[in-house]
Amino acid sequence: MYDSTDPRSALQSATPQAKAALLPAAAAEYGLFYKQPPAEDDANGRTWFARGQNFIVAYSELKPGAVFERRNQPDEFMVILEYDDTPVIASAGAQEEKNNGNCLIIMPPGNSRLQFPDGGRVVRLFTTRSEDLNAKCSNNASYEQRHPNIPPFEPWPEPVGGYKIRIYSLDVPREEGRLGRIFRCTTLMINMPYRQTGARDLSKLSPHSHDDFEQCSLALAGTWTHHMRWPWSVNYADWREDVHAEVDSPSITVIPPPVVHTSVCGDGENQLVDIFAPPRVDFSQRPGWVLNADEYPMPTQSD
Repeated sequence: MYDSTDPRSALQSATPQAKAALLPAAAAEYGLFYKQPPAEDDANGRTWFARGQNFIVAYSELKPGAVFERRNQPDEFMVILEYDDTPVIASAGAQEEKNNGNCLIIMPPGNSRLQFPDGGRVVRLFTTRSEDLNAKCSNNASYEQRHPNIPPFEPWPEPVGGYKIRIYSLDVPREEGRLGRIFRCTTLMINMPYRQTGARDLSKLSPHSHDDFEQCSLALAGTWTHHMRWPWSVNYADWREDVHAEVDSPSITVIPPPVVHTSVCGDGENQLVDIFAPPRVDFSQRPGWVLNADEYPMPTQSD
């Protein structure tokens, strides 16, 4: 359910659901980085990890000279540098790229290295195929059993021109009818709305649900209330009370399918990033929404 001014009102998923979830919805998951101890606190700085069924969020506050290396990385991962004063040197194989920040970096599988000469705030996004990182997640125990209603993870087709370091500026002009700033790779999709100041208009909320994938809401600025309503099943034992989870930044909230949800921000500066793994088909089908769609083909749709 979307206000008519919301670009998502045109999505097919905005229509009533054609099918109900076969299994009871799981509980929401949280990574409250602003109050939980970091999983890593070393010469690089401090890093927190939390996860969903298919993805891992690593949030870091880095010291100057921090270095991250990945060896035998099984698939692509993303790096979000939201500020323009976070220089990085990214290398993989013979390729080396330098950037001053305010960008999204997609790193290839295999061996790679990220250097941050001035430190800064960095978000890295992986799939849970990076098994060495799963145990670092504060909520890893919640996923000892696969959560219901989420199918097995399947990556999307390889990018045009093969795997390599790809860097995209976040300095993207607003465009009427386009939702935020959406990028995808073979494993992940992010939607990064523009920062806003002030509370959300409570007459234009967007309660909606997803049939078969989690939504991860990464709060990078502001205080957020995630309103969530679990659907009833025939079994009263499966029912859950509504949840109105108030979280500060930085944090993640993982909303399971098919929970109805919408989020409200408080006064001040606010920034929320939505994360999906694998990429969303409905967003990808909207012309012009995915800013790097020409480099990352969609899966072939079977009849």
